[in-house]
Amino acid sequence: METTLDPGIRDIVLCGHGSAGKTSLIDRLLEKTHEVEGHHSVDDGTSVCDFEPEEKEHHYSIEASLAHFNHQGLRFNCIDAPGYPDFIGQTISAMRGADTAVIVIDAHTGIAVNTRRVFHEAEKAGLGRVIVINKLDTENIDFPDLMESIRTQFGSACIPWNIPISKNQEFHSVVNVLDDGADTSGAMIDPLIYKEALVEAVIEADEDWMERYFEGEVPTSAEVTQMLPQAVADGNLIPVICCSIKTGVGTEELLDALAQCAVPPQMVHRTAKNGQGEDVVLNADPDGPLAAQVFQTRIDPFVQKLSYIRVYNGTLRKDDIIDLGNGRKGVKIGQLLEVQANQLNPVNEAKPGDIVAVAKIDELHTGTNEGEMRLPEIEFPEPMVGLAIRPKSRNDETKLSVALHKLVEEDPTIRIDHDEQTHEIVLRGMSDLHLNLIRERIARRDHVEIETHDPKIPYRETILTESSGTYRHRKQSGGRGQFGEVQIRLFPLPRDTDISEYATKANFHTMKKFHYHEDFNFLFVNSVVGGVIPGNFMPAIEKGLIERMQKGVLAGHQIQDICVEVHYGKHHPVDSSETAFRIAASMALKQVFEKAEPCLLEPMVKMEIVAPEDSVGDIYSDMSTRRGQVQGSESEGRGMQVIKAEAPLAEVTNYAQTLSSITGGQGAFTMKFSHYGSVPSGLQQEILANASMKEEAIA
Repeated sequence: METTLDPGIRDIVLCGHGSAGKTSLIDRLLEKTHEVEGHHSVDDGTSVCDFEPEEKEHHYSIEASLAHFNHQGLRFNCIDAPGYPDFIGQTISAMRGADTAVIVIDAHTGIAVNTRRVFHEAEKAGLGRVIVINKLDTENIDFPDLMESIRTQFGSACIPWNIPISKNQEFHSVVNVLDDGADTSGAMIDPLIYKEALVEAVIEADEDWMERYFEGEVPTSAEVTQMLPQAVADGNLIPVICCSIKTGVGTEELLDALAQCAVPPQMVHRTAKNGQGEDVVLNADPDGPLAAQVFQTRIDPFVQKLSYIRVYNGTLRKDDIIDLGNGRKGVKIGQLLEVQANQLNPVNEAKPGDIVAVAKIDELHTGTNEGEMRLPEIEFPEPMVGLAIRPKSRNDETKLSVALHKLVEEDPTIRIDHDEQTHEIVLRGMSDLHLNLIRERIARRDHVEIETHDPKIPYRETILTESSGTYRHRKQSGGRGQFGEVQIRLFPLPRDTDISEYATKANFHTMKKFHYHEDFNFLFVNSVVGGVIPGNFMPAIEKGLIERMQKGVLAGHQIQDICVEVHYGKHHPVDSSETAFRIAASMALKQVFEKAEPCLLEPMVKMEIVAPEDSVGDIYSDMSTRRGQVQGSESEGRGMQVIKAEAPLAEVTNYAQTLSSITGGQGAFTMKFSHYGSVPSGLQQEILANASMKEEAIA
């Protein structure tokens, strides 16, 4: 890949499982490089990067935050990503802004569920990876066992860059694996065990050195260091660095290691599409076409909307008018802002590797491209857990709407569904914890208190057999009356039916017109002849049918998958009206529907469950109790299995809690809507009985 000169920038994202010490690590690095003064702590609410009120209260990161420092002549842009899997969307978007993922592991607890998740997300994003083992000052650390588990889980490319030294049973210092003259007494592992593996991993990045190495020549430590970033970029080496943020042991060495191992912007293989739709390799050329993308959106109480932009190619300048690729006229970017946690300072331009923010531009959203080059979309997981919400005070409905809009801007793993059938606003997120924190933020920032309950399951109604019938609407109360008679035939309409072919083969009586409604999978057929129903009343008849379909017949759920043929009727020259025929059509469908073996349909979802191999049997058993069907499984490697299943939505609305219990917090899952399936007859009777009881209670 053609490269440009090193711009002297290193963009890193710190990620891992919760409580591994990522935010504290950034605090120490900022203090060590004199970017901030004093001592900062997550525990006492003074951390530089955890500045949101919810973060200070709960003592963990909720949103990704940005800070920067300088070391060995390099500018480090550090993105602190939340550690809990509930906020994985923040981590995924943060990775789009980085070139190197620094994965922090707690030496005591070892590899946790989100450690694996972020490792694979970083691999998928094409980032260089570095592992930092923190909290080595904790008692009873078995470092050889921990190192072996890391290599078993993440592969043999994971090689220690330095080894912890113990004195008087305490973590005392670290020794570099390449340092031949160092005192290694007290080393938890002999550095020589990994030195050869480290050298061989590094020289894979240089064909010339590989030949020389096989001929017996060994590179010096300085030559190995020079090749390090390319080896990390290629994935041949994942350096493992040891430290204790609490005691400060290894912190200086960590800074040096990041300067040596972190990947510069031009070494990450990235492509974008140009204006002609062709793939173009981005080589971090400041004089090339602009390729930049919003990777995070934050709502700041003072400047309102902040869009964080990473520049990959070209140069973004203050007051530039930028093409957003949406066919509209360009947008003026305005003032560029350098970000240090929650502090903003103006800058005039941003070159490849730079991260800047811009304020108050409505056209910018997470994933928006700036410039003529289009980068791939950022792929976020589907939110799995839902709550139906409403404001406690009806006067707050507008404020709630504004608050929800801001939340969706900030977090792409939040979704707001307005369910037309259940008339509920459903807030969807990644977990119960995620949703609880959203409620806190709405109350604190927008001063709106909300009530919540489990969302209703959006059942549907349909029929199994054909039927027919007539309804005459007649009303006389003095003066002009109401009269309309409609005769219909009702047919099941399977999904994915070719409508034209169906209409041709359905043997309708002299079909004059048909109209297909995709939302309901509803085919309306007008085969009336002889003027028994004047044509001007047919739209009212169709409207009456749709109104009944929206109301339902069995239990108030939307009707779908039917064909209605209107084939005969009667009218009165004075008393017939659109209203009369609309009512007649609605009642005709209700009566005929009840004779056509009506049944309930329920939403079915496809699921992909990632879990440890020893949990697979329990997951299979649990899925069968939920009326689910396991469709197969395959190995994901490193002791994990991917299980594919299909299940009724009603049975898996709270699946996250069950999966966590089964897998000890090691499992994860995604699900998406598949189709509507028939509800078993016994369960249907129970649902209908509950619906009837609710109607009686309301009455």
